[in-house]
Amino acid sequence: MNDFLWVEKYRPQTISETILPQSLKDTFQKMVESGELQNMMFAGTAGLGKTTVAKALCNEIGADYIVINGSEEGNIDTLRGKIKQFASTVSLSGGSKVCILDEADYLNPQSTQPALRGFIEEFSNSCRFILTCNFKNRIIDPLHSRCGVYEFNTSKKDMAEIAGQFFKRLTYILNEEGVEFEPQAVADLIMKYAPDWRRAINEVQRRSISGTGIHGNISSSASGDINLLNTHLKDKNFKKMRQWVTNNMDQEPVAIIRMLYDNMSEFVDNQSIPQLVLILADYQYKDAFVADHELNMVAMMTEIMAQVNFK
Repeated sequence: MNDFLWVEKYRPQTISETILPQSLKDTFQKMVESGELQNMMFAGTAGLGKTTVAKALCNEIGADYIVINGSEEGNIDTLRGKIKQFASTVSLSGGSKVCILDEADYLNPQSTQPALRGFIEEFSNSCRFILTCNFKNRIIDPLHSRCGVYEFNTSKKDMAEIAGQFFKRLTYILNEEGVEFEPQAVADLIMKYAPDWRRAINEVQRRSISGTGIHGNISSSASGDINLLNTHLKDKNFKKMRQWVTNNMDQEPVAIIRMLYDNMSEFVDNQSIPQLVLILADYQYKDAFVADHELNMVAMMTEIMAQVNFK
């Protein structure tokens, strides 16, 4: 399975192979050279390489590691059992041990996160912890204070450099897999999904399986359909609105929400703008927790149709 999924097949194994701003890469490279890791928290949106960096650090210093997904294995008993079993045994390689807790912001802040703080203290002599999260503000302060916090979100200043690095990586993958492509189409695809590099790789693999290659004009279909979406919302046409959502779910939900926010003054009555802002903020928050993002998006559009007046 790992050889089939390109995101796994071509996952960087060392820090030098990762796609990161140079300053952040230099910081992690110094950790490798020291051979020691602290407890850390990696924060940033999906697809930036947080888990990849955590694994690469462990690989390079020769540490044994375990990955626990906070959204799937986040109850206290499961967490305690897995961490205790891993941290209390002797490393087979004789090196250090690291527990990578993925999506730690999904852990309950009233119960599981305080318990995790206790685990970090209990096993401080035998194990280090790396927490990854999309939203660091959902992690309790006692965990912040026990970890070095590293931001993975890419600034506008660094985006061109990072996109250039990823262009080289993606064209390398396409050449290795024998997929025909046009460089401009690859560049367009990268900018469409940036900075979610994982999603960009998944998309080129999807296109390669269909046999179409990477050609032609690849642009954001959602941004081009803002007028059409607003027509459906204004007309309260649920069927066409739902079809629009289905056709545009290759976009990040947060990008669609931002598109509505940026264009609301053009389409929405001034008196309805505050209500629309509250709806958008509410569903953007919910999107981080729901299993079905399309259903959540349709629910948001339905609420907008019911409560917002359009020009």
